Amino acid sequence: TLGTQTDYRDSEAQTDPYSPQYTVHGGSIPELLTLATLSWGRGLPAGLEEVEMIDRAREKRAWEASLPPMDSPSNTAKRLKMMEEMERKEWAFREQEIEKLQMVRLEVFKKMLRRREENQNKLDARCLCDHWQNRQQAREEKIKKIRQDCALMLRKLITNRKNMMGKLERRDIIKEYSDFSSQIYAPLSRIGFFPDNNSDSYVVKSFYLNTFAGLCQLEACLPDSVIQLKTKAPKPRCITTKTGFIKRSARLEADLAQVHQALLKKKKKKVKEPKKPIHVPEKVEEPVPKPPTLILEKPSIEEEEIELAVVCLQKLLRGRAIQNMMFEGKRKRLDLIQELRTTHALQEDGQLLLKAEEQRILALQQQHDSQMHKLSSMEKDLATIEGRTLANILDFLSKELLRLQQERKIHALVMLAERQRRMREAEESGRRQVEERRRQEEDEIFRQARQGHCWDCGQTIDAYLEDVILSSMERTAEEQAREEVQRKAVEINDIAYEMESRRTRLQSEEIVAELVYDFLIPEAGKSSMRERVRQSQRKHIYAAHQIIHGGTE
Repeated sequence: TLGTQTDYRDSEAQTDPYSPQYTVHGGSIPELLTLATLSWGRGLPAGLEEVEMIDRAREKRAWEASLPPMDSPSNTAKRLKMMEEMERKEWAFREQEIEKLQMVRLEVFKKMLRRREENQNKLDARCLCDHWQNRQQAREEKIKKIRQDCALMLRKLITNRKNMMGKLERRDIIKEYSDFSSQIYAPLSRIGFFPDNNSDSYVVKSFYLNTFAGLCQLEACLPDSVIQLKTKAPKPRCITTKTGFIKRSARLEADLAQVHQALLKKKKKKVKEPKKPIHVPEKVEEPVPKPPTLILEKPSIEEEEIELAVVCLQKLLRGRAIQNMMFEGKRKRLDLIQELRTTHALQEDGQLLLKAEEQRILALQQQHDSQMHKLSSMEKDLATIEGRTLANILDFLSKELLRLQQERKIHALVMLAERQRRMREAEESGRRQVEERRRQEEDEIFRQARQGHCWDCGQTIDAYLEDVILSSMERTAEEQAREEVQRKAVEINDIAYEMESRRTRLQSEEIVAELVYDFLIPEAGKSSMRERVRQSQRKHIYAAHQIIHGGTE
């Protein structure tokens, strides 16, 4: 046998279990086949739920075996009853399964909600922290700006304080150049000078300093004494000669040091004496002579008594004035005195007085409240009555105003209707007069026509029939003449077209001359004939007009 070495464990290399083929003998149903639906990862290896399912399957098979046969009505009823009970049990089991599944889902949902709340809280905390940091940064920036503004204002105040009187000072160039901290040597950027802007122009740019080849060339040009430094230790100063004597310079330095020390000690011990003032002669002025002392005459006894009486009266007046001032102050501070008395009233009499005063004040307050209530009720009633009266008056006035407006509108409409009626009556009367005048004229014409000698009933009918016959004959003749004219016009047109196609210019001129002659001469004759007929008819028309208008007048 050969052994193999692997990096995996047996559990990691294990695949799904092998399920061999099987055969079932006829008439037998092995219990193991009921688990054929289970596979690895889906029910296998079996857990508590799978064991419960197997137990339920066994119970169901036992229940199916215990069912009575359906050979009689009693067995059938018993079988139905058992099946109903089994169905109820299955429904109850399914409800329990559904409840378990709902509980599991509820737990999962709670966990998800809890995780969501935790994530939201973390996010809120992060946002709050970021907001706090931003606020802190803004606060620091604001404080920094305030400090900068404060420094700027302090500098301005210091500058203004140097020249409080606002005097104009001339520029001192010597002082500015002697002070190395002045604007000449160190100008400020806030006044418009920026020394770092053109700082590159002051940088030394050389081939020997910026490149390696230049440095090598520069190093080759320098002497060895520059490159290789040699330091010597300082030797102590020798103050003696070879023979062992002290040098003169050393002795002189020692003497000078001793003299200097002696001077310092003397200076410390010496006390400064105050300088005596210089005596300057001064002029002594003579004192002013005193005025002579007044000598009063001794008053009499009566005057002394009067003076004493006046002094006593003044004292009484001053005392009375002070007493009045005290009384006035007491009257002004009476409330404070009463308050102090109430706070320090410890005796029973004082307490009784306080209670009586309190009761009196309460009674006065109640009386005042009752009076105010009565007054308010009376004012309320009066206000109600006044409001009702004013409302009625305003209502009446508004109604009267509406009534007046309606009356004015109606009056205006009546006036317009009356005006329109009068205009229509005038138009109607005019039309009636015209109709009456026309009727009178027609009646007069008809009357005169009836009174005529040549107009009787028979003649009128005959004339009417003659007119009808003549008009019909004229219409028929006109139609026949029109047809004949059209027919002849067609024939004449054909003949004319044929003649025009064959005639010459001379023949055309002769035809035109004949047409003009035939047209002008008959037309002149017709005009003269019409004028003679008009002259002959004019006298008859004039006679008819005279008859008609003479009868109407």
